[in-house]
Amino acid sequence: MSSGPSSPGPPESSSGHSGRPGGRPRPWTGWRWADAAFRSGPRVVRVLAPNPGPMTLEGTNTWIVGTGPALVVDPGPDDEAHLAAVLREAGSIAAVLVTHGHPDHAPGAAALAAAAGAPVFAARGLPGWERLRDGREVEGGDAILRAVATPGHTADHMALFEPTLAALFTGDAVLGRGTSVIDPPEGDLGLYLRSLRAMWALGPRVIYPGHGPVVWDAGAKLEEYLAHRALRERQVLDALAAGPRTPEEIVAEVYTDVSALLHPLAARSVLAHLMKLEAEGRVARLGRPPLARFELATPAVCVRCGAPALPRSSYCHRHSLEVLQEGPSVGASPPPARSRGPESRPGGSVEGGHDTSLTT
Repeated sequence: MSSGPSSPGPPESSSGHSGRPGGRPRPWTGWRWADAAFRSGPRVVRVLAPNPGPMTLEGTNTWIVGTGPALVVDPGPDDEAHLAAVLREAGSIAAVLVTHGHPDHAPGAAALAAAAGAPVFAARGLPGWERLRDGREVEGGDAILRAVATPGHTADHMALFEPTLAALFTGDAVLGRGTSVIDPPEGDLGLYLRSLRAMWALGPRVIYPGHGPVVWDAGAKLEEYLAHRALRERQVLDALAAGPRTPEEIVAEVYTDVSALLHPLAARSVLAHLMKLEAEGRVARLGRPPLARFELATPAVCVRCGAPALPRSSYCHRHSLEVLQEGPSVGASPPPARSRGPESRPGGSVEGGHDTSLTT
């Protein structure tokens, strides 16, 4: 494992190899790069947890940020040898931060914090832990990490942004390889898509994920994630165009190039898409779980102007506001929404766990 503050160039890795930033080119000005982000700033070192697997890739990335004292992100499992390696690499520790409470990220936090005499910060955690809220900044010796609420993978998920490097520590929200599984009811795809846009709006340059390799073009990766979810949504809607389907039936049609062993995991991701579309009024559920099927909802139109109605409403946005201002009429009830007809169906929307071989 590498140690010591980083010199000009990309941050360090415990594997002993320094990656090279790719994607967006840095302007050349004489003998030095104009971009100072990779010439100065806190060091970033990875200590890889010994928990490889189909859901954790090579293992959980525990990140050490800065020195004198350092900040530690996602201590990973409560593994004595791993935590000892983190302590050796970090030296003194100012704080331990947890992106979310999954068992491959959080269990080692209490033991590491006790050994280092440092506080733990998490959105949701054990008694005595500090509450990590959106926008809160945690300081180390030469580094500051700002919490960014990123629910979707889990309700308590937080990313952490280091402004000097424009570095984003994404936990399970964005991986170095593959995509993050959104598994209802804990996972919420609508919230997840908003979180992806919120991370993109920060203008990050590099992503240090909870699993997998460093991502040197953060903006491109976030755009790739959004485009992938939009594609999956279109595929789900296309499958429903042929009639009601269960998530498992949709997987059999859409994931034809994926091993059947991974289909149960893919079905959870499809269910997340279906629940998002259901909340938007674009898909209707038939029956109850676990036998529920889904079908395209007949789109309603505003009873006053014929424009698309809001989900579960008889009015468009403009006329729904007008109705609220008018107040209720005594003894009156709104007329039922008019249908555009079965030939019209909603199209795909551009708005839209993890593993190495399945892109969910």
